[in-house]
Amino acid sequence: MTSVETSATSLRGRDLLSAADLSGDEILHVFETATDLKTEFRGTRRHATPLLAGRTLAMLFQKPSLRTRVTFEAGMTQLGGAAIYLPEDAVMGAREAVRDVARNLERFVDAIVARTGPHEVVLELAAQANVPVINGLTLREHPCQALADVFTIREHLGSLDGRVITFVGDGNNVYQSLAIVAATFGMEVRLAHPKGYGPDPRIVAIAEGRAKERGGHLVFGHDPDVLVPGADIVYTDAWTSMGQEAETEARRDAFAAYRVDDALMDAAGPGAMAMHCLPAHRGEEITSSVMDGPHSLIFEQSENRLHVQKALLVELIGTAA
Repeated sequence: MTSVETSATSLRGRDLLSAADLSGDEILHVFETATDLKTEFRGTRRHATPLLAGRTLAMLFQKPSLRTRVTFEAGMTQLGGAAIYLPEDAVMGAREAVRDVARNLERFVDAIVARTGPHEVVLELAAQANVPVINGLTLREHPCQALADVFTIREHLGSLDGRVITFVGDGNNVYQSLAIVAATFGMEVRLAHPKGYGPDPRIVAIAEGRAKERGGHLVFGHDPDVLVPGADIVYTDAWTSMGQEAETEARRDAFAAYRVDDALMDAAGPGAMAMHCLPAHRGEEITSSVMDGPHSLIFEQSENRLHVQKALLVELIGTAA
């Protein structure tokens, strides 16, 4: 491949722990690289230049994963590198302190992606390791998902300024990272959530700061029927995330009025598209008719996890083209 070059950028050697770690220009740079990588891969299912040749990624996963694990591992392989999957019982927890894991891995690999519960785990990994640490999901944020989502919206809509996205459901880690990235590009980010399930005020403050800089807006409410009309994108997520299983019944009751179905999509408008970060519980937060229908971007955004994360890895640890 000749269109992607890995010159010394401001991303070289950096951590990605929060969506707020990247400026708008840096995100656009990643998007440009992702576009080139996606175009080439879709054409040949190969990359002519192994931009991650000789590079190794350690994958510390304390939670199950389909998309995050496969896209990082496949991305490293497709670009000539290698990924080592390390489940929780192999390295962290009672067996070995996070700081010791970090100090060992920095001597073995070029970067670490961590998927955990407490956000403090990735903060400690990054503080202790002298190689880039990427947040593959914590209870606070899911920045890789948000970057792939906004990349997908940009592909579909073109410009992002003034576009409207309505997130229906929990003000969770996915919403919080998405709010930061979308606000960075001047989008109006609405959240329709049950009482008691709003976002972290600290994350809201960051997103509102970015929205103010770019003319975007954050809007909050409890009625999807009020916040969905006029939305370009209607986004939802599972009502119960990993680690919240004890709350399943209570959450089903609280979120019963927050299902994304054909009627809600119709209320958004004829051009509105549906998104979901997956895994989905069909018939709960979203219906199959929406997921599999003509207004779904769900599997496109899933694919874009691969291309955007490849781009991140190229910019963080890639070899010279």
